[in-house]
Amino acid sequence: MSTTQQPAQRVRLIFSALLLVLFLASLDQTIVSTALPTIVGDLGGLSHLSWVVTGYLLSSTVSGPLYGKLGDLYGRKVLIQAAIVIFLVGSALCGIAQNMTELILFRTLQGLGAGGLVVVAIAVIGDIIPPRDRGRYQGLFGAVFGVSTVIGPLIGGFFVDNLSWRWIFYVNLPVGVLAFLVIGATFHAPATRVQHRIDYLGAALLAGGLACLVLLTSLGGTTYAWSSPVIIVLGVAGIALLVLFPFVEQRATEPILPLSLFRNRIFVVSSAIGFIIGVALFGAITFLPLFLQIVRGRNPTSSGLQLTPMMAGLLFSSIVGGQIISRTGKYRPFPIAGTAIATVGLALLSLLGVHTTTVRTSLYVLVIGFGLGMVMQVLVLAVQNAVEPRQMGVATSGSIMFRQIGGSVGIAAFGAIFSNQLRKNLAKTLPAGVHGPKSATPAAVKGLSPHVHALYVHAFSNALHPVFLVGAVVSALSFLLTWLLREVPLRKTTEPAVAA
Repeated sequence: MSTTQQPAQRVRLIFSALLLVLFLASLDQTIVSTALPTIVGDLGGLSHLSWVVTGYLLSSTVSGPLYGKLGDLYGRKVLIQAAIVIFLVGSALCGIAQNMTELILFRTLQGLGAGGLVVVAIAVIGDIIPPRDRGRYQGLFGAVFGVSTVIGPLIGGFFVDNLSWRWIFYVNLPVGVLAFLVIGATFHAPATRVQHRIDYLGAALLAGGLACLVLLTSLGGTTYAWSSPVIIVLGVAGIALLVLFPFVEQRATEPILPLSLFRNRIFVVSSAIGFIIGVALFGAITFLPLFLQIVRGRNPTSSGLQLTPMMAGLLFSSIVGGQIISRTGKYRPFPIAGTAIATVGLALLSLLGVHTTTVRTSLYVLVIGFGLGMVMQVLVLAVQNAVEPRQMGVATSGSIMFRQIGGSVGIAAFGAIFSNQLRKNLAKTLPAGVHGPKSATPAAVKGLSPHVHALYVHAFSNALHPVFLVGAVVSALSFLLTWLLREVPLRKTTEPAVAA
């Protein structure tokens, strides 16, 4: 369905609702982090703390490809409305949770809805807007991701300080209901009824393999040692399921993730770039708030504000880049430039230290944001332009899936690098018989004596240097890969282009 079939005013209304949907899904990935200490203090269950984040990440990652395929089969309007309902029910239940077990279960339910919100919303744009015009719209999508990433901790901190942690979930309800109603009234998907066969076995293998991989990277080295039986079983099971997956898909009538996508060079290259970007940037950037709160002594709200330049850089490059792409019809230069700039930004972050000024820190994160805004949504645009409309959902969800997995792997990998380096630094720095805090939380670090505090902060800061340096090296790999991305002219209709 193109913009000629959807009146301009209606398209704008649908797009506004989709922006709200994406904002909700991406905001909930970050808004909870600030409130976690307060939630634990209220509900208890410190040992299960990581599952509040892991449950959401797991269910949203696993459900994404399923939403993509079901949207292709049965239409995206009903899928996105179902995802909104699941997300809102999960949000309401999270708000009334009485213990940590309930909160983890409800966060997992919320993630099941969030996985559909992101994937289906981006695919709907592919349905209603031709690729040539899509750059400016997806530039705004990229801006929404950037804004939500930065203001999530700020909003979470505000609610915790002034209302209650439960409001970080309640705030979703009115926004989600509004988006549901607008989409229901304005988005008219074609009413075609075709008999389909759902690839249940393929879906089970993919979901199981992804679940094992996300759990492995989320729990390994933290909740469980990397050599523990649980982690080993997760690794073996994940590999086995994902190895079996393509053999099943070859025989499926309507595969959940068609193998033909992997014969499309643009899909393969874009997914590889997305995965590496996820590893480098999401893995490394996760440690920025830690640096600001522990090394610089900032509170959560202040550390969130310190990341505002990243949002500004992402907003600018994402929106301006989208406009340029729509006018010129060329997208390839942007991932090339964006990954190069992001690599420089990560290299600059490795220079952060105890005495780094606020201005320099802001400049470094501005460079990162500027690079990010030129990459993420452009890769999705390239993929959507290269596949047939009937594969829009699975191509979109596949591209996003690789980026999410990359982020999960990056957080785990860089977490291991940081922990090992911090342990070595503390062994060299702290006097004999003196031990650092059991957990690297701002409150625990502040409780140290002035002399030990100074030594600990110095060791902590130095432990972050290899994290950002490795991130820069990994990001450089994505820069090299972008040169393999083919430039296919952006279509001026929603009919398929020919690309392989």
